[in-house]
Amino acid sequence: MTSTAKVKNTGLSVKRVRRIIDLVRGMYVDEALHTLEFLPSPAAAVVAKVVRSANANAENEQASRGGELKIVSIFADEGTSTKRFRARARGRSARIIRRNSHITVVVDDNEGEDLVGA
Repeated sequence: MTSTAKVKNTGLSVKRVRRIIDLVRGMYVDEALHTLEFLPSPAAAVVAKVVRSANANAENEQASRGGELKIVSIFADEGTSTKRFRARARGRSARIIRRNSHITVVVDDNEGEDLVGA
């Protein structure tokens, strides 16, 4: 049985988050948290928080253990962009775009067992 966790409008661009996500995709939850703990990027702390939340959701919903859970799917989507203008020389303006992202983590304890019976 799968459990999910989502975080929206992280304040981090998708490009920065996807580099971190690609490192932990397919790992067990304990391994992923250990890996994310030592990464210097601020995006790693946000991803670790979502992985911990998915782990807690699985423990509460299905009474699963955290060590047995595996990250089945993890992805980042683009969120809404905040658009601003900054004054430039000669009365011109430049656009500032602050990008956001949504992160989704799906964990499962018996990955592959559902496919065998199908």
